[in-house]
Amino acid sequence: MNDFSIDLASLKRRAKPGSETSVAKTDKVAEARGFVPREPQGRRGRPKSPRTGQVHAKVMPEVAEQISAEARRQGVQQGVLIEKAWELYREKQRGLSRK
Repeated sequence: MNDFSIDLASLKRRAKPGSETSVAKTDKVAEARGFVPREPQGRRGRPKSPRTGQVHAKVMPEVAEQISAEARRQGVQQGVLIEKAWELYREKQRGLSRK
């Protein structure tokens, strides 16, 4: 018989003690000794952005350069610049429909 082999037939399954009081007691002792809680603390990383819609606009290279330059000049992302332009367009459309 190999000294490093394990006889799986001789192993027995035992249930872990899992009553609520024993788990609470263990958690309390663990917290006192500096261990962190077992429960997940929520999602890590960046918070979800409210801007989830994407517009994939293909434009001529000179237009792309102009949009990029204007976004840098205003200190905003290109998507914010497009939102501002869209709002101006909608205001103009509302003005034309009232006439």
